[in-house]
Amino acid sequence: MNWLLDLTPDEWNAVRLSIKVATVAMVASLPPGILIALVLARGQFWGKTLLNGLVHLPLILPPVVIGYLLLLSFGRRGPVGAFLAEHFGIVFSFRWTGAALACAVMGFPLMVRAIRLSIEAVDRRIEAAAGTLGANPLWVFGTITLPLILPGLITGAILSFAKAMGEFGATITFVSNIPNQTQTLPSAIYTFTQVPGGDAGALRLTLISIVISMAALVASEVLARRVGRRMDIE
Repeated sequence: MNWLLDLTPDEWNAVRLSIKVATVAMVASLPPGILIALVLARGQFWGKTLLNGLVHLPLILPPVVIGYLLLLSFGRRGPVGAFLAEHFGIVFSFRWTGAALACAVMGFPLMVRAIRLSIEAVDRRIEAAAGTLGANPLWVFGTITLPLILPGLITGAILSFAKAMGEFGATITFVSNIPNQTQTLPSAIYTFTQVPGGDAGALRLTLISIVISMAALVASEVLARRVGRRMDIE
């Protein structure tokens, strides 16, 4: 069984890069995720159905399509990518930051849905009571709504992280599969399956992927339950 833990330097780099990309994608998605979830849960406006469809589009489109659209938009010759590169020196295509962007886009619907369901479950009368005491809406959201939706926030964040850990199609299309630069766990597994004698490496990375993703999902469940029980006690 020692061969399972005997990872090569390139394999360790793929593991570290995947965790780094997934973490950045999750953290960067939280602010817009909360905002969009709040708008979808509470807002009443023309185009709400369209916005909801756009948010969930990555769930039904082939990941390669998402990656190609990102390449067209955020590539060096794309309108957004060219602007960012010229004015701020920010480059996404064929960089690990691009992998994080692709993973964030693919995991965004899962995060938004979990947070939206939590917001919809909040008793609006509690918020209204705070408003009658003179609290402004931002203060009400930060001190009342946000703690109440914390279980959903945790669930959404971890689901986004787990999705990012397994993202392949959008990532490889947008940032390619460059060892030590953009090669994440799924890309490394794919590479091993394409070369003779790569079965052992593919199996090692597959098991590591399962362990990390399962640990994230279990941690999400445990944290959500603990937060829920604490809120019930309070």
